[in-house]
Amino acid sequence: MRFGAFLLATRFPGQSDDDALARTVEAAVAAERAGFDEVWVAEHHFMSYGVCPSAATLAGFLLGATSRVHVGTAVSVLSTQHPVALGEQAAMLAAVSGGRFRLGVGRGGPWRDLEVFGTGLDRYERGFAESLDLLLTWLGSERVGWSGEHFAFREVPVVPRTAHPVPVAVACTSPATEALAAERGLPMLLGMHVGDEDKAGAVARYGRPAPHISTALAQVADAREAAVRLVTEEMPRWLGPGLDGYVPVDDRPRQRRDPYAYARELCDLHPVGTPDDCVDAILTTVERTGIRHVLLMVEAAGSRAATLENIARLGEQVLPRVRAAVADDTASAEPA
Repeated sequence: MRFGAFLLATRFPGQSDDDALARTVEAAVAAERAGFDEVWVAEHHFMSYGVCPSAATLAGFLLGATSRVHVGTAVSVLSTQHPVALGEQAAMLAAVSGGRFRLGVGRGGPWRDLEVFGTGLDRYERGFAESLDLLLTWLGSERVGWSGEHFAFREVPVVPRTAHPVPVAVACTSPATEALAAERGLPMLLGMHVGDEDKAGAVARYGRPAPHISTALAQVADAREAAVRLVTEEMPRWLGPGLDGYVPVDDRPRQRRDPYAYARELCDLHPVGTPDDCVDAILTTVERTGIRHVLLMVEAAGSRAATLENIARLGEQVLPRVRAAVADDTASAEPA
């Protein structure tokens, strides 16, 4: 099992962006101390849902602030940046961290980011596959030239070159993107908006073993009712204003989520409750999906103190028990 702490860098009510980013750094250091294997950071623009506009930049800072954990992007959005520029950053972070950097990439959405950065709807709607292929080619080559629909340039040397591989995962929310990831042999990064059944379906459609990653909300309390109450009362206070930041670049309708109903749904889908509840929920996900790489979103309770307490309790009371149970299952399944 591998466990990552997933940090949105969301702005909680009454906080400044400085506060949110400082809390995110503090949470990453706390996750390393608590025994997490990784820390993953989100990337958003023009919204309070997450005030980190460059996951790679924040990942670089977190790599410097930690010494053991791997740090990943969940995700770097390929529709709003040049894949070569992202590839250069990824290689540099892998080099200076001794191979502790992981790169999650995604298509993003039809949001106003596309207008601000000048990439446009076409890059979002039709350019993701080419962007991904150019990124992968860059990370695996000494020299690259390109002639495609969205990118074209004469051959240039790849700098920096690093001996440390950059693991790449693809955020998948549709069968089409699942197929794209499978064709390139890349693991899927599956979001917390869906549960075990949908994730198991994605794994089945992928069609062969791969180190996929599952994201879930996690909240520990002394009683399940207390954990659910904490999430359903506190999460909508920051989730509602945050979701309002998803503004389409064109006039297409956008389905708006009820933040209270969504918080309740997440409690039903994910490890929320006592340490026993959380252990059981994670082991159930492992059993149903076969995925042994889990990212836990730890900030739902909406405060610095609650986030740090949640990280500490997960590290002490949940993660070791899941690791032990999975190790025992693996050992018992091996032929004598």
